[in-house]
Amino acid sequence: MTGDAMTRDASYTSNRLRLAVVDMVGTTITDDGRTERAMSRALVEHGIEPGSSKFESMLGYARDTMGFSKMTVFSHLFDDAEVAASANKVFEKAYDEMIDDGGVRAIPGAEDAILWMRESGMQVCLATGFGRHTQNMVLESLGWMGLADLSLCPADAGRGRPYPDMILTAVLALDLDDVREVAVVGDTSSDMVSGIRSGASLIAGVLTGSHSEATLRAAGATVVVDSIKQLPLLVEKREARHL
Repeated sequence: MTGDAMTRDASYTSNRLRLAVVDMVGTTITDDGRTERAMSRALVEHGIEPGSSKFESMLGYARDTMGFSKMTVFSHLFDDAEVAASANKVFEKAYDEMIDDGGVRAIPGAEDAILWMRESGMQVCLATGFGRHTQNMVLESLGWMGLADLSLCPADAGRGRPYPDMILTAVLALDLDDVREVAVVGDTSSDMVSGIRSGASLIAGVLTGSHSEATLRAAGATVVVDSIKQLPLLVEKREARHL
């Protein structure tokens, strides 16, 4: 690369966001606590007494790490890899049953926000801490297969949040030129940390899920809004500032 080309590249600032990497539970969908209930069942079926200090401590860790790969969470909670894998299977089975009861719903305005982004020329990736099977079950239950350009789970990228792998995998898969063309949207501190680590230019926290505004900002959110339905206005304002 010539000196002039390097200078142009170093001073490059994308005027447009071309990709939104958007979380699922707590950001685009609500499950009314079903994630925690499925987690509780997995703990109980693996010998953790409900209501005990150990149970509350383990469940507390699961709450704090909402957004992480569920397999990673169980690997932390159980030293034995086989037990962790078994607990993850119980979690997935329990969550599947809860999807069947119709308790997983779109957050108001989420689908419209995704459609707006795509119609405005952005690509959208739905990212999750669930395994692929559970993610597909959720998408199918909502009729959302094909709603986004891409869906990713931790296994697709190598590591889940708070690592940036899913975001960077989306950048490569969707052929973006620059990570600064990415917006990351989520309801947990791990969403924000993964956005910071990826180099995304817009890292938006939403208050429809697990973590508070203070927690989201402390983790690196560049902006916090009440809901994903405000994202189109947020993007429009950002684009106007960069014209």
